[in-house]
Parts: sequence; C-alpha cells; structure tokens
Amino acid sequence: MSLKFVRIAVALAAFASGAASAAINLPAYNVDTSNTTVSGLSSGGFMANQLGIAYSSLFKGVGVFAAGPYMCAGLSNYTACMYNASISSSALTNMQNRIDTWSGSQIDNKSNIAGQKVYLFVGTSDTTVGQNPVTALKTQYTDNGVSTANLEHVVRSGASHTFPTDFDSTGNNSCGTAASPYISNCSYDGAKAVLTKFYGTLNARNNAPAASNFIEFNQSEFTTNAGMAATGWVYVPSSCASGTQCKVHVALHGCQQSTDKIGDKFVKNTGYARWADTNNIIVLFPQTKTDNTSRSTAASGSLANANACWDWIGWYGTAFAQKTGPQMTAIKAMVDRISSGSGSSGGGGGGTTTLAAPTGVATSNATTSTMKITWNAVSGASTYNIYRNNNKTNALGVSATTFTDTGL
Repeated sequence: MSLKFVRIAVALAAFASGAASAAINLPAYNVDTSNTTVSGLSSGGFMANQLGIAYSSLFKGVGVFAAGPYMCAGLSNYTACMYNASISSSALTNMQNRIDTWSGSQIDNKSNIAGQKVYLFVGTSDTTVGQNPVTALKTQYTDNGVSTANLEHVVRSGASHTFPTDFDSTGNNSCGTAASPYISNCSYDGAKAVLTKFYGTLNARNNAPAASNFIEFNQSEFTTNAGMAATGWVYVPSSCASGTQCKVHVALHGCQQSTDKIGDKFVKNTGYARWADTNNIIVLFPQTKTDNTSRSTAASGSLANANACWDWIGWYGTAFAQKTGPQMTAIKAMVDRISSGSGSSGGGGGGTTTLAAPTGVATSNATTSTMKITWNAVSGASTYNIYRNNNKTNALGVSATTFTDTGL
C-alpha cells in the first residue's frame, strides 16, 4: 500500500471547534472575480435577484427560476408576488424607488445592473409563482438598462414550479407536478442554460462528477442567522482544487429544498456540478433550515419560515434585501472566502503555494481490513488529504495528524 499526503489548499482553516459533523471551514481558491454569478429557484430566485442588485458590482450574471422582482414582498404581502398575481406598473415604480434611493449606499450603484447578463425561466404550468411575476421581473431589469441581448426569458411549456433538468434522478416528480424535491426531468437542462448565458459555450458535461469534489463546509463561521443551516455545500472541480483559476457560481435552492428537507438532492441532482466539473466553475450551495418561530415582517404580518425559504419577505430584519441583510452578508462572505486564494484576480493568471509533504509517516494498529496512519504536522497546513494508490480515501480534509484507513 503506497501512501501520499497532499495539502488540500493554502489558506484552509481548521475544523470548527466541537463540531459534531465532518464539515470543514470553507477553503479559498484561485478565482477570476470578474466572472462571479448567481442563480436560484423560487425563494432562491428572489434571493439571487436581491444579491444581484445589492452586490451588482460583484455579480456579473443573475439567473432566476420562477421568482419575481426586487423588493416585491418588502412592499406588499408576499401573496401579491406569487400565484400568478399581476404586478402593476405603480407597484414596480415603488420597487424602483427603493433601488433609486438605496443606490450607492444600502446597495451598490444601480448603474452596474445594466451590465449584467440575466436569465429568467418559468413554466406554463407554474401556479406557485407563475408567469406574471417573472414578466414583471423582466420589466424591472429592462427598466434598469439590461439590453435585449443580455436578457434571456424562457417560458417552458408544461413545466410546473420545479427546477428543470434533462435527466432522471431518484425521487423526482414529473415536469408538470409541483412536489418535493421540486426537481424534474423536463427535457430541458436548466443548469446548462443559465451557465451558458453567463459563460458562453460550455465543454461537454461530466455526468458522474467525483463524490470527493462535493465538500460540506461550516456555515456557522459566517452567520448564526436563525434561517440558515450550520453547514453548506460547495462543488470544487479537481482542476480548481489543483490551482487552476476558476469562476464562482452561487446556486440557491428554493423553499422545501434545503438539506433538512431533501438531503443533497439540490446539490447533486440539478446538474450544476456536471457542467461545473468540466468548465472550471466552483459552485457554492448555501443552505437554509426550517425556522418555526413566528417573526414580524414588513408587509406580510407575523410568519414562521417553516419551509426553509430564503429571506425575500423580511423575516430577519428590514434590511433583508440590502447589503447588510443577515443572509445577504453571509453569502457575500462565503463568496469572498472562496475567491481569496492565491492568484485570485479580475482576469489574470495565478497559482497556489505548495507546502512540504508531512514527515514521520507511520502505521500501527493493523487489522485484516484497517490501518492507523500518523504523521508530523506541517506548519501552515490545517487539513490533509490521504491517498491510497493515487486514489483519495477521505471525502473531506482531515484536520488531525492521524487517520484510520478502512476497506483494505
């Protein structure tokens, strides 16, 4: 058995103290920060729009699957932004007034919006949000200067309130059914469509991305917001982990799609990772959680967040759609961390620093199928990967200087 120990990332932080899970602190990579984008479904679509407008200098592309315009539920009861409600021109004017008033202070300068690439999707059978709110969102982007060339509006016949794919996954429903996990084979590759809008023609996807490239990380490092889970997920292609300069895309699940509702289905069954793997794209999957505490909102009364939605109605404060909103700042901080590795820039090259391999590698406590491995700590390293015959044996980074290999 040959053993090799490799440092996983230059600035990788140690495990959270006392954490019960195997989640690690979010690593940093070599990132082209001029190509950061975001997309989401339903409440994740509203959040994607909020992030794109509040941090318009950061997010160069915004993808919205079945969601309405910025600050819709901040000014009206949330039901006026769903169920195919018609959103009047006066209501859109009130929303625009918020953008105009906050521009350059509570949000980035609104002039950045005109340069964004925007992708909108809705199904004709979607009665949860429906076509009217999405059309109003299209108007909002047009009013803020997004050109016809940069704005794609897809209306998919027969699709319900669901994330569209072109492949089958266990537990999925038909395209015309709005039910958990809200991911369906609609013979339409939503992940490909939105990423193509942002990045142009893509390399062919990998339908079997490596399980070890999915990393569960510690979200509590970034927030203790009652609506966000203790851990999130990120998909890191092997090329990006090895130092290639990559892009970052944030993919936001919808209501009832958090890991405490559907496990890792949104992370693994939407197709984002398949395209990211072959196109040098790191995909961040932040996670919400169920919050049954009834909370006062600006326009919708007192409500609990039992469906683990992203905050698009003001559960967690009146600044929910601004740069200082709790969930907004948490996601922004995650993007900043991922993008802070060696060589990160607005378009130049770069690489990572390699640390020396550990010394003092030793084995003990051998059984017929296991072996304990120990080594000396490396200054500057906080996690290690373990390889057997050139194959990685640990799904996540190991923070200790000991590891028990199994299945020998």
